[in-house]
Amino acid sequence: MSGKNTEKVRVRQIRGIPGRPQRTRLTLQALGLGRVGKERELPLNGPVAGLIKKVRHLVSVEKV
Repeated sequence: MSGKNTEKVRVRQIRGIPGRPQRTRLTLQALGLGRVGKERELPLNGPVAGLIKKVRHLVSVEKV
């Protein structure tokens, strides 16, 4: 890595996945989520931002 400070976000799953499409489940799994209340601290880059946007109705996001 080049040593740049990357902005981080805390992503918490606030809604469950039963009845959701498989693609949505896989997106949450890619973010390291899967159960209500589980949270991860992730770098805010293009790919992560895109995943968060796809499941924004199931998660809450705050800057760290």
